Amino acid sequence: MSHVIGIDLGTTIARVAVVEDGRPVVIPDSEGRRATPSIVTLIDGRADHLIGQPAKRQSIANPEDTLSMVKRIIGRKFGSEAIAHTRGRVPFELAETENGATCLEVRGRKYAPAEISSFVLMKLKRIAEDYLGQEITQAVITCPAAFDDAQRQATK
Repeated sequence: MSHVIGIDLGTTIARVAVVEDGRPVVIPDSEGRRATPSIVTLIDGRADHLIGQPAKRQSIANPEDTLSMVKRIIGRKFGSEAIAHTRGRVPFELAETENGATCLEVRGRKYAPAEISSFVLMKLKRIAEDYLGQEITQAVITCPAAFDDAQRQATK
């Protein structure tokens, strides 16, 4: 039977859960942790990035390439007050896209916030697949009630 997982993609921590025997279970990763930091470190020349705890550890040595608090940027216009506030709190560069949205710039490449968040989502999917021993094809992902329409559309 195929499972449907639930993902809470938080600004700082993400979790993945499944219903087993009628009860929700937060799925642990291979090290037994039930929470994954919503952090991604982009490694130059590698397709596989550091995600979660390994990225968090890397953030001290490699802050410019380690992306956190990305959910705060999703669906926000570059000139908004929220981006001005966030810009002073992150060690990586924020840039403006052609349509006025905000993206993250690392080593000369621009990344959409949803693209970076997708790396965390893929990690959570792998955690669930390892735990359940089967491929996951369906998930429900939380969307904060405080998100405006532009932010909700950006997460689709």
